[in-house]
Amino acid sequence: MNVEEGEIHGLLGPNGAGKTTLVKVLSTVLLPTSGTASVLGFDVVRDTNRVRQMIGVVLGGDRGVYWRLTGRENLEYWSALYKVPARTAKRRVTELLRMVGLADRADHLVEGYSRGMKQRLHLARGLVGDPQVLFLDEPTSGMDPVAALEFRRLVTDLRAQGKTILLTTHDMAEAEAVCDRVTLIDRGKILAVETPNSLGRMVAQFERIDFQGGTDDLLQILASVPGVASAKLMPDGRHRVELESESASRQVLEVLVSAGVSAINTSRPSLEEVYLHVIGNRTE
Repeated sequence: MNVEEGEIHGLLGPNGAGKTTLVKVLSTVLLPTSGTASVLGFDVVRDTNRVRQMIGVVLGGDRGVYWRLTGRENLEYWSALYKVPARTAKRRVTELLRMVGLADRADHLVEGYSRGMKQRLHLARGLVGDPQVLFLDEPTSGMDPVAALEFRRLVTDLRAQGKTILLTTHDMAEAEAVCDRVTLIDRGKILAVETPNSLGRMVAQFERIDFQGGTDDLLQILASVPGVASAKLMPDGRHRVELESESASRQVLEVLVSAGVSAINTSRPSLEEVYLHVIGNRTE
């Protein structure tokens, strides 16, 4: 597995797949039992201190920030641990609080913060040392939709600043929205490494076309179009045409319009569909 410089890379998999374990190995929290891993060319076992100087880690949850301190005091404390000079730390803390949208609550106790605010403070804490690589473990878990959307905006802004980000998530929409590439893992093994759009071709090679109405004869006609993989009736009453050639799309649409079909929708498989297709709903 390789994460390119300057990308947001999503790590997807069911509970127990090894996502958090991998993050902890790469961030030097856990020693690997076998194999090798490096960050920016430095081995996580032999060059532990060099790796730690270049990374930030956001594990989230209730740990890692102090509830009886203010947001500002938390970041000042972590700046001291990172040995950031006092004058630089003061400016840096103010910038981080503004960046994560906590400037107006900077001097309030963290115990009064919402879940989303605490998670943004976690992100600011992970950026105190101005890391080149940032590890985010389930960063929006437990957030309401508005807070999660704002957090994703912050993450994409960090990519624009040149940060490299490895993000673990259960949220397929999140991975699809922010990740340049995603890695699917299960039981510690890599199943696929692709862009979200490319992964969709593991389910359907190209786009698919859904429509309402039509007859069995129309489905037979569509199935005979070169480049059509299948034409079928779905359980919810829709008809679906799956393509295996980009060139088939126009001809299929022409057939549908000629048949008087107007309720037509074209799409590609979502990342969630790919996830379920590749990993499955395993319960063992």
